Amino acid sequence: MIGKDINLPFSIEKLWNLSTEEFLHVAGQVAIFQAENNPVYKQWITLSKQSVSGLGTVNAIPFLPISFYKNQDIYIGEKPSTLFESSGTTQDVVSKHWVTDTNIYEESFLKCFELFYGSPKDYCIIGLLPSYLERKHSSLVYMVDKLIQVSGHSKSGFYLNEFEKLNNVLNELESNKVKTWFIGVSFALIDFSIAFPKQLRYATVIETGGMKGRKQELTKFELHSLLKKNLGVNTIHSEYGMTELLSQAYSLGEGIFKCPPWMKVLVGEAEDPTALKTKGRGVLHIIDLANIYSCSFIATEDMGEIHEDGSFHVLGRADNSDRRGCSLLVI
Repeated sequence: MIGKDINLPFSIEKLWNLSTEEFLHVAGQVAIFQAENNPVYKQWITLSKQSVSGLGTVNAIPFLPISFYKNQDIYIGEKPSTLFESSGTTQDVVSKHWVTDTNIYEESFLKCFELFYGSPKDYCIIGLLPSYLERKHSSLVYMVDKLIQVSGHSKSGFYLNEFEKLNNVLNELESNKVKTWFIGVSFALIDFSIAFPKQLRYATVIETGGMKGRKQELTKFELHSLLKKNLGVNTIHSEYGMTELLSQAYSLGEGIFKCPPWMKVLVGEAEDPTALKTKGRGVLHIIDLANIYSCSFIATEDMGEIHEDGSFHVLGRADNSDRRGCSLLVI
C-alpha cells in the first residue's frame, strides 16, 4: 500500500507513449513528487543545496548516486514487500531496490519488448541465466520469467547448466523455423557457444553482460565476435538494465543502445556531475520514469557516449566505482 495521502501527479498509463516535450514535463513533475515523498531523495536534494520548488526542469534535478541503493532503503510510502537485489559475491554489499508496484515493472519491460521486438507471443523465449537463477530477488529473472509465461511456447523456459538439453531444443526450433529470443549472461553464452557451435537462423541472441570473474574479461567487440562466429549469427543484441531501474535499453547490434520513451540517458563530467549534457562522453545519468515509487534520477558508475540521435554506447566503468555483479564489459 502506498498510503491514501500520496497521489501520483499523473496516470501511469501516460508514461508509455511520451513525446520529448511531454517527457521533460513529466520528469519535472516526478522530481517534485519524489522530492516531497521520498525521504532519502529529499535529503539528497538538501545536501545538493537545491530546493523542491526549483525542480521543474531536468537541468535542475539532482541525480541520486547509484551507490545509495547499497546502504539506504529507497521507496515512497510504506515499505514494499517486493525486493530486487543485485548479484555479487559474499564479500560484496549488494544493491537493494524495494519495488512498490510490480505491475509497473511488468508493464515497463513488456512494452519495451514490444517496442524493440514485437509481441513475446511470436517467440520462443529462452533464458540462459545460471548465475541469476541460483539466487533470489533477481529483477532480470523476474523479467525473463514473465516473458516466458507470455510467450506461451512449449519450449520457452530457463536453462541452468543444461547445455545438451538447450542444444537439442535450439536444433528443434531451428528445424521448425521458430523465432527465438535467446537471452543469456555473457559467460554462459560463451561456454555454450564453445560446447555446441551452430548456425542459428531464426534466433536473436541477446547478451546481458555479467562475467562475474568467471573468465578473463573480453571487450564487447571480442565477445560479440566470438558469439557471432560460434552461433552463426550476423549480430549480437545487448540489454542494458540494472537492479536499481525498472526500465531497460536495448542494442540491436554494434553496441548502440536505444531507450524506450519513458527512459532517457544523459552524460555528466566526472569532475562536475551536475553539468549534464544530451550528447558526448561522460558518466551516464539515467532518468527512469517507471521508477516512480523509488527514485527516477540515477547517477550510474558507467562511462558512456551519447550520440546525436540520443542512442548511446557504454564505454566501461568509471574509475574507483564499486564492482557490480552485473557489470558491463568494456569496449
